[in-house]
Amino acid sequence: MIRNITLGQYLPGSSPLHRADPRTKIIITMMFMVLLFIINSIWALLAAFVFVTAAFKIAHIPFKFAIKGVRPVLYIILFTVVLNMFLTEGKVLVNLGFAKITEEGLLLAAIVSLRVFMLIASASIMTYTSTPIMLTDGIEKLLALLKKIKVPVHEMAMMMTIALRFIPTLIDETDKIMKAQAARGADIGTGNVFERAKSFIPILIPLFVSSFRRADDLAIAMEARCYRGSEGRTSMRVLKYGRIDVAIFLSFCIICAGILMIHYLI
Repeated sequence: MIRNITLGQYLPGSSPLHRADPRTKIIITMMFMVLLFIINSIWALLAAFVFVTAAFKIAHIPFKFAIKGVRPVLYIILFTVVLNMFLTEGKVLVNLGFAKITEEGLLLAAIVSLRVFMLIASASIMTYTSTPIMLTDGIEKLLALLKKIKVPVHEMAMMMTIALRFIPTLIDETDKIMKAQAARGADIGTGNVFERAKSFIPILIPLFVSSFRRADDLAIAMEARCYRGSEGRTSMRVLKYGRIDVAIFLSFCIICAGILMIHYLI
């Protein structure tokens, strides 16, 4: 399951979403997440689901990557679905004696699962189509006004991007350590809760050592390249909004308006 975490990965491509300005993708992702919490109509959420599916198609990214990204939180989603099914009052569809499945519970379970899936998928598609450097530049430009009140915007953007970038690296490292420990006869992930927690100690210690070593190597590499933060620093790639950004943003606004109409009218 550890290899199913796809957040932070970048998939090279030449699609319109890959060529769009990172600021456009960040703004659209934030707006879409807010929209998901506004709407609570199943039909509006299905329309949003079609939009997410179309975005993956336009980016030429297989939809299986969206499903793969949800797997790490699948048990949480299933637990939430079960709670909503049995604890929501309403029209009873199935009476099990000790518990009842209601029509309203099924509807709420579908809404919650769709919402969580699209939150993860929308965040993933932003990282799939944007390199860490692009995301850093985009975040820094969007927060540029905070520099006037002495907020270290560049440093904050750099830290967030490095953390995002190293998610896949740490996942691969964890997988290698688990396989190495299993080859040495370690029994990982079996037994009761306490035994499982204890079995992960031989994994966590090498992972922490490896993480600190990587952080030290990264710090030395940045210092060797004379990195001193944002002061006097220029960008090799200057961000500019283009026609493709205008087209994507206007299309997204039209789609949002349509989803909101479905939400309030149906």
